Amino acid sequence: MKKSLAVLIALLFFAQACGPVTPMPTATPPDVSPTTVSVTEAPTARSAPAVGLEALGGEPCPNSDFTCVTLTVPLNHFDSQDKRTTEVVFAILPATGERKGMFVTATGGPGTAGLASADGYTAAFDPSIPEHFDIVFFDQRGVGLSGGLQCVDATIKFYSASWSAVTPEEESALVETAHKFSTDCITEMGDPEILPYLGTEQAVEDLEAFRQAMGEEKFWLYGESYGTQYAQTYAAAHPDRLAGLILDGTVDLTLSGLGFLKEQAQAFSDTLTSTLDACNNDEFCAESMGGGDAIAAYDKLAARLKQSPLKFDFPLPSGGSSQREFTFSDLETVAADSLYAETQRMIFLRALAAYSQTEDLVPLARLLYIALGLDPETLDAIPDPTYSDAVYYGVECRDYNYFSGTPEESARAYLRAGDDLDFSQPYLSSIFYGDLPCAFWPHAIEDNTRPTPLTADGIPTLVLGAVADPATPVQNGRSVFKHLLDGYLVTQDGGPHIIFGRGVSCVDDLVTDFLVNDQTPPERETTCEGAVVSDFVPPIPVNASQFSSLLDLFYSVDDEIYYLPEYYYWDMSTPTSVGCPFGGILSFEATDIGDALTLDNCSFSEGFTMTGSGSNNYDEGSFSLEVDVTGLKDGSLTYTRDGNGTLRVNGTYGGEVIELTR
Repeated sequence: MKKSLAVLIALLFFAQACGPVTPMPTATPPDVSPTTVSVTEAPTARSAPAVGLEALGGEPCPNSDFTCVTLTVPLNHFDSQDKRTTEVVFAILPATGERKGMFVTATGGPGTAGLASADGYTAAFDPSIPEHFDIVFFDQRGVGLSGGLQCVDATIKFYSASWSAVTPEEESALVETAHKFSTDCITEMGDPEILPYLGTEQAVEDLEAFRQAMGEEKFWLYGESYGTQYAQTYAAAHPDRLAGLILDGTVDLTLSGLGFLKEQAQAFSDTLTSTLDACNNDEFCAESMGGGDAIAAYDKLAARLKQSPLKFDFPLPSGGSSQREFTFSDLETVAADSLYAETQRMIFLRALAAYSQTEDLVPLARLLYIALGLDPETLDAIPDPTYSDAVYYGVECRDYNYFSGTPEESARAYLRAGDDLDFSQPYLSSIFYGDLPCAFWPHAIEDNTRPTPLTADGIPTLVLGAVADPATPVQNGRSVFKHLLDGYLVTQDGGPHIIFGRGVSCVDDLVTDFLVNDQTPPERETTCEGAVVSDFVPPIPVNASQFSSLLDLFYSVDDEIYYLPEYYYWDMSTPTSVGCPFGGILSFEATDIGDALTLDNCSFSEGFTMTGSGSNNYDEGSFSLEVDVTGLKDGSLTYTRDGNGTLRVNGTYGGEVIELTR
C-alpha cells in the first residue's frame, strides 16, 4: 500500500490511546474564536440542524468542514452554588440527507483533541453515516480549543527517563522522576483551578449540556479507547439519552487503576512477542534479522543497551550528522509506541532488522524522535496542540485511586504492586508505572470505589476489540460485554488498537448497519479476520551494487521513502526535511493532489545518489522521481509507478539509453 488519505486516517486513530504513550507531532491549527453561548441561554429545540447551529453561534472550525460551537458550562457540574465556568468546543457536521439523529465520537487519551480527528475520521465512515447523521466531535475540557493545557517540556523529560524499577536504586530514581514530573507539569500547564474538575464524571456533563443545547432527545455515542471510559460513564449517568452505544478498544471500568495497568502491561508484552513471532514466521522478515530470529535480535539489542547506551551518528535534516545516544529506555519507548497497528509493527521490525544487519541505530532513532515529539535536528520538544499529557494525568488521577497515605507511601505501595511484573513479564513491564505521577498529583481522587458493571438496559451496544490490541486488552471488552443486557461483541483476530474505520468490512459493515439501519449483528459474538503484522518490506540493501536491475533499485527506493518514519507519520501539511541515510536531504510538502518531493544528493543506498524531484499522487495512486544520479554510474533517470503497479525507468545511465518496464 502506498501513501493515501488512508494513512492520515490511520495516524489520527493511533495518535494517542489509553495509557501513557507519547504523542506524535502534528501541525498547529490557526487560532479560532467561536462564538460563546451559555448553556442556560441555548435553545431547547430546533427545527433543523442549521437553525440550531446558527442559534448557538456556530462558526467554521479551523481547517475543517465542521462548524464549531463553544459552550460555557459550569466548572463544577455538581455544585449549583459554584458559579465558576469553563468553555468546551464542539464540532458539528450536519447530515447531508434525510436526518436520523446525532452521532457523537469520544476520542481516546485522555487528552486527545477530537476536533483534530473530525475530518479524517469522517472520511473513513461509510457515506451513509454522514448522510443521515449530524457528526459530532469535541475537545474535552482542558484539551485543544477547550483550554489548551500543556506541559510539553516536563513530559519529554519524564518519558525520556528510565522507568525500570528492578533495583532499589532504580525505584528511588523512578519515584523522584514521577514526583518531579507532577510538579513541573502542573507549573508548566498553569490554571491549577481546573485540576479538581478534569475527571470524566465532570466531562460527560459537558456532553449532556451540549445535548440539551442541541435539543436532541436521544443520540448515538461512539467511544474509542479512553473514549469508552467516557462513553460508559455517560451511559451510566444518562441512560435515557442514548439510542445506541459503540465501545471500541474497551476499558473495563470495574477494574482498579492498578488492575487495568497490569492487564495493559501484559498485553503490551504479548503484542511485542506476537510481533516478533510474526517476523519469524515471515521468510523475508526472518532473513532480514541476521540470525533469522527476531526475538533473539530484540533480546540481544536490549541486553546490550542495559549495559550502557550506544552511540551513533544521526543524519540531520539540514545536512551533516550529529552524534547521539540510544538507551534501553529509548528501545522500550520505540517498541511500545510501535505496537498500535499492523504497519507500525512492520516499520518497527524494519528498524530492528537494520540494527541486526549492520548495527544501524538510525531507523530506531527516527521512530524514537517521532514517539517523543522531538525535533530531529535539535532534539527540542515539538508542541502538539492536538494532545495533552497534562490533561491525561488530570483525568487519570481523578478517575483512579492509587493507594492512600502520604505521596511517598502511595508511591512505594505502587512500586510493590509491580514487583511481580518486573520479574515475570518478559517485555515492557515499565508500562505498569505510567500512572505513578498520580501519587504526587494535586487533587488526585481518594475514593477507590469502582463503578458497577454497565448493563446499558434499553441501549443496544456494540463492543469492538482486537486480539493484538496492546493498549486496551481484549479481555476488558469481553468482561464489559458479559454484563450488557443487549450487547454484541465483535472481535478481530490480530488487528490494531481501535478497529472501526480501518477498512475491514467485517467490522465497518456491522457498525454502519447498526447506525443507519438499526440492525444489530446476526450473532451475539462475531469474529473478523485480521493479522498481527502487515506484509514485511525488507530494508533497502546497504550497497546499490547488490541490485540486479535499476527497476529493483528504484522500487526499493520507492518503498524506503514511503516507510521512512518521518514521511509515513508526516502530518501531510507541514513542509518537512529529513536527512537521508547515506547523506543528502529529502524534503516534502503537500500539494493539491498529493506530495511534492525534493532530493538533494540524497542516498538511501551507497553508490546511488539522487538529486531532483518527485511526486506522490494520491488520486491516481502513482509515484514518480526525476533525478540525476551519481555513484556506481552517472545518469539522468525518470522512475514511475502508476496506479496499476506498473514500473518504468527511462533515461540515460552510464552513457547508455535505458528503457525498462515491469
